[in-house]
Amino acid sequence: MNRFDALIDSFVAGRISRRGLVRGAAALGLSGAALATLERAHVLAAQPADNSIRWVSPRGTIDVLDDYPYHVAMKFGYFGDIQTTLEPGPIEATAGTKAVDTGQADVAYPSPGVFSLMIEQGSPLVSAFQMGAYDVFDFAFPKGKAPASVKDLEGMTVVLGSAGWQGITNPEIAQAGGDPSKVNYVDAGQTWAQALAQGQADAALSWEGLRAQWAATGLDFDYILGKDWSKFPANSFVIRRSDLEEGSLADIYTRYFRAWAMGLEFGYHNPVATTQITMEALPTLKEVFEDKQIAVQSMWELAQVFRGDWATRQGWGWHDEASWDTFLSTAHGIGQLSKELKAADIVSNQYIAGANDFDHAKVVADADGFALSADFASLTQPEGAGAE
Repeated sequence: MNRFDALIDSFVAGRISRRGLVRGAAALGLSGAALATLERAHVLAAQPADNSIRWVSPRGTIDVLDDYPYHVAMKFGYFGDIQTTLEPGPIEATAGTKAVDTGQADVAYPSPGVFSLMIEQGSPLVSAFQMGAYDVFDFAFPKGKAPASVKDLEGMTVVLGSAGWQGITNPEIAQAGGDPSKVNYVDAGQTWAQALAQGQADAALSWEGLRAQWAATGLDFDYILGKDWSKFPANSFVIRRSDLEEGSLADIYTRYFRAWAMGLEFGYHNPVATTQITMEALPTLKEVFEDKQIAVQSMWELAQVFRGDWATRQGWGWHDEASWDTFLSTAHGIGQLSKELKAADIVSNQYIAGANDFDHAKVVADADGFALSADFASLTQPEGAGAE
């Protein structure tokens, strides 16, 4: 089967959207006339080009609490009539951004390191919605063996879930004043936490939300938390630049990101309800979190990173260009990027005002009025939830 036939099969099977099919065909070099014929083809008539969004995870799974705003938005109908999917991409670091680049998905969720590497390679992508306002990334260590600083990872062995995650860790180490070339990395795939627990490494990359999940499964580590010291941003929602520049798509992306913003708002005001909604949408999480209070803790770790320093932000999803410039300058300084990029070249706040233009009082009422099930009603809300 050739690549174009595979693209058609993916569309018919529902793995890519109509817009993804057309853009994927263009990426394969299909002529303008052939593309026009494709646009008129009966097979494309079943789906509106501008009313579906396909999102792909960077973690290899969606069975996590991290994406709670999506599940809240689905529960309350915040997406309206948008046909949206949330899918587990391969754990390989650049898989999600490649899927967006080739038209197989519409939104990816990379770290700044992975995203900037894709820009370096010529991918025409842009960050359109900043999820992680604080640095979400942490380093885990065996109990009692955490050093004073991330700089002290020099000479240590750090285990990762993907070799591509070095694009995350190297700038972190450099930001702390360390030399990433003096760190030994081991790619252990999905079992990287177990590798640390078994003494196969000195440290492991982790992130907020995941550390509570690890604790729930008996993986007890000490941590250096990124949000406590780092000036970097974290993962953001990345789309094709051509979509950003296509005026006819502004409405669907604004509505799509607005639904995520509403889910974030709900989550900040009622973490317990948010955790219940997410665990009901993803039943496998009940096996991970036997103690539901730890699940709430995991969700709240993420909620604080997503909110960031709210007094200095211009709403959910807003990019702090100074933070991005700090990251990009650091990545360039260690040779991870061959040229120094500027935040203004690769991030956009074009959709942010519209994404935050919703009835905040209604979302707060939705959160406050949610009827908890018996096994969640006895749980405690985290300190600071809903505080202004």
